[in-house]
Order: sequence, then C-alpha cells, then structure tokens
Amino acid sequence: MLTTKTIILKMDCSDPDPLDQTVQTYTDGMNYVSAVVYNLGKPKGSAALQKIVYSALREEIGLKSQMSCNVVRQVTGTYRTLQEQVRAKKTVWQQIMYAPTSMTFSFGRDFSLDGDEIGLTTLEGRRRYRFFRYPHMEQYLDGTWKFGASKLVKHHDGTYYFHLCCERETETREVTKSSTFMGVDIGQNFLAVASTTDRKCRFFCGGKAKDLRNIYSTMRKRLQSKGTRSAKRMLKHLSGRERRLMTDMNHRVSKEIVSFAVQNNVDVIGLEDLSGIRDRTQTSKKQRYTHHSWAFFELQTFIEYKAREKGISTIYLDPAYTSQTCPRCNHISKNNRNGRSFVCECCGHSLHADLIGAQNIESRARTYRYTLEVQGCGQPPIRELSIR
Repeated sequence: MLTTKTIILKMDCSDPDPLDQTVQTYTDGMNYVSAVVYNLGKPKGSAALQKIVYSALREEIGLKSQMSCNVVRQVTGTYRTLQEQVRAKKTVWQQIMYAPTSMTFSFGRDFSLDGDEIGLTTLEGRRRYRFFRYPHMEQYLDGTWKFGASKLVKHHDGTYYFHLCCERETETREVTKSSTFMGVDIGQNFLAVASTTDRKCRFFCGGKAKDLRNIYSTMRKRLQSKGTRSAKRMLKHLSGRERRLMTDMNHRVSKEIVSFAVQNNVDVIGLEDLSGIRDRTQTSKKQRYTHHSWAFFELQTFIEYKAREKGISTIYLDPAYTSQTCPRCNHISKNNRNGRSFVCECCGHSLHADLIGAQNIESRARTYRYTLEVQGCGQPPIRELSIR
C-alpha cells in the first residue's frame, strides 16, 4: 500500500524576486486556462486541454515547458472537483480565480533535492535555495522515500515554504486476514473514543477542542465589535492561530490513537464516513460555529496515514444509528441516548454514549470483514487523502 507524506521545508531565500516573478506568471497561466475551461462549459481531460492552451502558455504568458504542463493538470483537477460539487447541487458552474500564493513542481523535471538545497526552475533559469533541515525530516531524506509532485507556497509574510511530497510502499494486513479491530468514534466533546475487539477503551482529548474554539470565537467577536486600529492589528496577529492549534491537536491525538492501536495489536481501525454530515444535520445558532469548524476529516486523515505507516489498515463505515444502537441487544431508539449518557430502553444496558458509538463501529468493522470474506474480496478501496 502506498503511504504519502508531505514535509514542509522552510526556505532561506535571500533574493525572492525570481520566485515572486515565477509564481505570479504561473498564476497568470492558471487564470488564463481557467477562463478557457469556464468558457467551454465543462472540464476537459488534461491531454485535450493542453493541446488548446499550450502554445499560448509558452509564447504569450512565457512559462517554461514543464510549468505549462503543471498548470493544465492543476486547473483540470480543480474544475473536475467543481463539476462534482455542481452535480451534488452544492454550488454552480463558475470561473475560478487563482491567487499568486503557490505553484506546483515535478520532481526530476523542474525541481531537485541535494543535501540541504532545493533546485527550482524559475523564469530566469534553475536556481538553488537552502532550506532549514530539522532532525524530524531526516527519516524522509534518507533515500527510502520517493519524491513526487510538490508545491512551493508563499505565506502572507512573504516567506517561502516547500511542501515536499514523499511516498513509499508499506505492508498492511488485509482486512479479510485480520482478527483484531478497533472502532474510533469522532466527536466534539471528546475528539475521539476508541474501543477494541477485546473491549479495551480509551478517551482522547475531552473538551479541549471545543474550549479552544469558544475562546478564539469569543476573542474575535470582542475585537470585531471594537473596530479600532489596534483591534484590527490584533485580529491580523491572531489570524490562523486557531487553525494551527487545532491541526497540532489533531496530530497529537491521532498519534496517541495509533499508539493505542499498536499496543493492543490492532489490525484494522474502523472510522465513520462523515462526508456530508454538515448538510445532513441541523444545530442551534449557539452551536453553529463549533459544528461547522469541527475538523473531523483532518483528524481521520491523520489517523489513516499514521496507521498505514504502522501496517494498520483503516476502513470507513456507515455511521447511521451508531450512537442509538445498543451493542448488547441491538435495539435502536433515539430514547436510548440522552446527552452523553446511554441507557437502552429495552435491556437497560448503560454506558457513556461516545463509548457506545466506538463499540458499534468496531462491531461493524468485524461484520465488514466477514462480508468481504464471503464475497471473496480482498483489500477495500482506499479513500483519497489530502495530507498536510
């Protein structure tokens, strides 16, 4: 199974002008191709689109050959995603405009890595830039990982970072040959609750995420209501801090979850397929921000790729009624759950509601394993990842 990681390298750019010019021209090329696709009314394949726009990208806009190819592939992917959202009636067909904040490079074609230097192709030719090499990066730069298409990203303060994409094959046990499972219930009161086949359980990060969201939400409201210059400066200073803290929290929690799975010899981790949950559920106005800022997908993605590195498979299961089903007698009722407590109205079984959800997810993971075995299937399809 292919494991993918993105390593963020901070670059030491004493002369950023060539990069600024290259990123701006690259963005002009993407906006040009975006206008072409928008006027066509539907996305085209990258090969067919490249025949239409390649000469203009090279001669009129002034991009290098590989840059032109990367532009076409990137815009094609964006409009394919837009088309899927249009079909799901989540948005309408529209022209996408790009900002000069990033560009894509292909390893071996327009970027190379040598020691603590990155060679990048700019409009002025190949330039070499140093990056800060930290100890935790060494495992990805020792030659066991292959490099793929990566991104140069410009932050709002003008600093450049290189998002290096690394990948390698790892061995994971097939679901049909697995014997120990673990269900993970993702929530807001507790970021995660895990339960294994032998009923070992653990709660992770209770209430900290919700408290963090509430603190920054209240802080922003207070500063926005003042509207002074100092308040605006403070809002700018706080920009992105909440997101970074939540990402760090999800990294730490996912690491603890996978460590707990390794300690209990878990072969497969079961997760809920929560895609579209914000469209399906309604919340009160007071809880709306907490609900819509819930970073469940990021946490699940971190769990998935960290588990894959340890040889543990992950599967996504239907989340319907996992918090309303009694794991002892399988009775389903809304009345079984009241807040954080669960008491089955049929058999009287009582437990923490989130732990009930984790146990039901683990049970469905085992059922899924037997279903695959009966159908003669092997490994389930892997969900596409967007890894930090």
